[in-house]
Amino acid sequence: MNAIMLQAGGAPGGGALQIVLIGGMFVVMYFFMIRPQQQKAKEQKKFAESMAAGEYIITTAGIHGTINRVYEDGTMQIEVGKGLFIKIERSAISMELTAAYKKKQDAGSTTAVATAK
Repeated sequence: MNAIMLQAGGAPGGGALQIVLIGGMFVVMYFFMIRPQQQKAKEQKKFAESMAAGEYIITTAGIHGTINRVYEDGTMQIEVGKGLFIKIERSAISMELTAAYKKKQDAGSTTAVATAK
């Protein structure tokens, strides 16, 4: 009879260990998934707010253009061709694509200067 009761009771103190492991999983998930996404969103917002007229940008849809006018309602007018303007939201500007384009252009200009010498 005692053997049956011991089997049904489980290991003493096992519940506390499970709670610690679950808590540890949440901490790891926070630092590897949630926190980096929050930081990336904050950087994207800061990038979108710092845009000014005259800057070359790429939207998340892949549209290339130059900012022509910035409006107070969170939109901007970009020139995608000679005399062709479209109005987009600030949040539609891709930080990664624009930064990659600028980096590529900077690398191309330094290569051209190096070969010209």
